[in-house]
Amino acid sequence: MPRMMLTDTTWEYLKEILHATGRVYNKYEHRMTMEGILFRMRTGIQWRDLPREFGLWNSVFRRFNLWSKKGVLQKLFETLASLSDPEWLFVDGSIVKAHQDSSGACSNNDEAVGKSVAGNTTKIHLVVDSCGLPVYFELSGGHIHDVNHAKSLVLRSPKAEVITADKGYDSNDFRNQIEELGSRANVPRKGNSKVGNEDIDWCLYKYRHLVENAFMKIKKYRAIATRYDKLARNYASNVALAFIMMWLPIVVE
Repeated sequence: MPRMMLTDTTWEYLKEILHATGRVYNKYEHRMTMEGILFRMRTGIQWRDLPREFGLWNSVFRRFNLWSKKGVLQKLFETLASLSDPEWLFVDGSIVKAHQDSSGACSNNDEAVGKSVAGNTTKIHLVVDSCGLPVYFELSGGHIHDVNHAKSLVLRSPKAEVITADKGYDSNDFRNQIEELGSRANVPRKGNSKVGNEDIDWCLYKYRHLVENAFMKIKKYRAIATRYDKLARNYASNVALAFIMMWLPIVVE
């Protein structure tokens, strides 16, 4: 029997939220479907190689694809993220390698895959709260600069007292937007800046490792560390599920 990732308690918690969204019926087979999706995310195997204990591989994939279209996993993540502690927010981005099987989607969009020095890559733009728990994320091609998503990340995240990011987000427009939202920007300026960094809270800046830790935790799943999904929405659903697994030990006793 393959190793499972959900306990009875965590599944009951997830099932209640899924049913409350009004997008998922309460069916007994949904637990093994979720376990199959988690198994594939953890191991990075092809859907066809999914162990029979989870059901027919194409049934599990169709359910995952349907949930992805409906935004079920994204909604589940947003529900858990609403429990965050947004006194401080930390922003950063991380690149993941896109496998050759992830290219060639029948789509007019770039599907969040772009050319960078590492080849075909996808970038995850993430915001975490004071406890290092994810509250919001976006995807882009790996060639997109972090600061291009900075404004939308802050606008769609909970209001915070201080927002911290590294020098890659050095932008006066970004700082002004943070101030307009009633927060304080803790973003160091680059070495060639004439203004300097006397206003930076370096003690708080050290806690920026919380967002790096979040990337480290989700990249232990092989289907997150390497992107195999052709569609951006399917990869985003996997990323949301990985963040859900970060939240579950916190919200479920």
